[in-house]
Amino acid sequence: MATATTENNSLQAKARVSKNKNEARRVRKSGLVPAVLYGAKQDPVSVSLDPKQVSKILHSASGHNSIFELALDGERTQAMIVDWQYEPIKGALLHVDLKRIAMDQKLTVRVPVVLRGEPAGVKQQGGILEQTLREIEVECLPGDIPTAIEADVSELVFGKVLRVSDLKPGDKVEILTDPNQPVAHVITIKEEVAPTPEAVAAEATATPSEPEVIKKGKQETDEVAGAEAEKPEKGEKKEKK
Repeated sequence: MATATTENNSLQAKARVSKNKNEARRVRKSGLVPAVLYGAKQDPVSVSLDPKQVSKILHSASGHNSIFELALDGERTQAMIVDWQYEPIKGALLHVDLKRIAMDQKLTVRVPVVLRGEPAGVKQQGGILEQTLREIEVECLPGDIPTAIEADVSELVFGKVLRVSDLKPGDKVEILTDPNQPVAHVITIKEEVAPTPEAVAAEATATPSEPEVIKKGKQETDEVAGAEAEKPEKGEKKEKK
């Protein structure tokens, strides 16, 4: 299993004096990206980076979990990218957070889960594979961070679930994610049943029930007609007492 330190990436940083927004805009206009370096019980330092070098690290096999050598003011230290922001429209890097790394101290990081093989439930039962968890949280030394944790799903069938407890990251890596959490399973393909021509015809010819409003109107008409029948005619004389 490849680890995050096998890429031999490096990053050049330049110190920045000011930390305000105007200064950050000037850094971006110059073609660099503002960043902050912290960790290892040292004060945070504002720096500027080459966005191409940052993108190279982020798009490497180990991604943001890569441990690289950071050069700043003639000193070199091990570091990693812990956060970054992109401009939503053009996709340019806006800001980066870097952390100094002590190679003898354990880290907590998130590592992707990669599924290998074709499940029996797909090949023999006609189902489809669904991956419900794509990353897990692990703890290990920086030199032991895996680029990914692979899982064989070739024996997955209907009713069987691959869980976090089934993953094998190795003796040097401890999984912190809930072991009962599902990672992948095989599900059925839901087919939409089209209505038959007979059902469509029956629905079209069905006589709709008479609306309540019409019924009420008829009832009121009948009541008015009854009331009119009880009124005496104009020519009828009242009976003398």
